[in-house]
Amino acid sequence: MPRIIAIDYGQKRVGIAETDDLQIIASGLTTLHVTEVIPFLEKYVLKHNVECVVIGEAKDLQNNPAESARFIEPFVKHFSKKFPTIKIERIDERFTSKMAFQTMIDAGLNKKARQNKALVDQISATIILQSYLEQKQFLK
Repeated sequence: MPRIIAIDYGQKRVGIAETDDLQIIASGLTTLHVTEVIPFLEKYVLKHNVECVVIGEAKDLQNNPAESARFIEPFVKHFSKKFPTIKIERIDERFTSKMAFQTMIDAGLNKKARQNKALVDQISATIILQSYLEQKQFLK
């Protein structure tokens, strides 16, 4: 079964998560600098069969595009041109960074480890992907 990946796209860093081969579990994969994302994905897609990418959609509390959407939308367009056969799904990413931080606390990570923004981005991508998988399961 092909994999699904999720992208938590930020101004400086991008968190990436992937499913297992059965599309049941979301796991953090990596965090990259924005300039490294497309080259990484080119290699990843060659190695793994990817059917879909889930990209976080930044919205504010009034359901309008958040400030960070101006960085995400050009990436989505670039991705769709670079990988035209891979389906793109968007999912609301509100509060994923806060949820990721809380996950780190719940996991018992010390204060220094919780300051690792790259880990927060990777966990955020995992939360986005797990949310997508749960929605997909619910709609079956």
